[in-house]
Amino acid sequence: MSGDARAVKAVEEANAEFYTAFEVGDLDQMGRVWADGPHAASLVCVHPGWPMLRGREEVLRSWALIMANTAYIQFVLTDVEIDVYGDHAVVTCKENVLTADEDTETGFLAGGSIVASKVFIRDGAGWRLLLHHGSPILSTTEEE
Repeated sequence: MSGDARAVKAVEEANAEFYTAFEVGDLDQMGRVWADGPHAASLVCVHPGWPMLRGREEVLRSWALIMANTAYIQFVLTDVEIDVYGDHAVVTCKENVLTADEDTETGFLAGGSIVASKVFIRDGAGWRLLLHHGSPILSTTEEE
């Protein structure tokens, strides 16, 4: 981790808020995580396997769709790196994901891993998300 210790801690908290919003399915909280105002048109989100989404409205619509169709999701983050450059910060991590479908008899569980990159900007509301890009990890040398 690099940058001012207070700024790094604040970015770490903003990043945690992103995952909390997703895990509990709180679209209002997710909306507070993402930048707004002059940055709204520049937001970018790439969900694993999806095309690039641009603009606050399109990005938040995607989260509404995902949350409405996700019965349960939990993230365990590893390899988290946070670098702060003035009013911008870059966060990279590995998302170890556990999902479940409560609508099936077995309560189907599935797991997977995603590498994620995020760019945050510091504005009047604190650290807000500008870009989130998640890519699935299809295989590793350990599995081969």
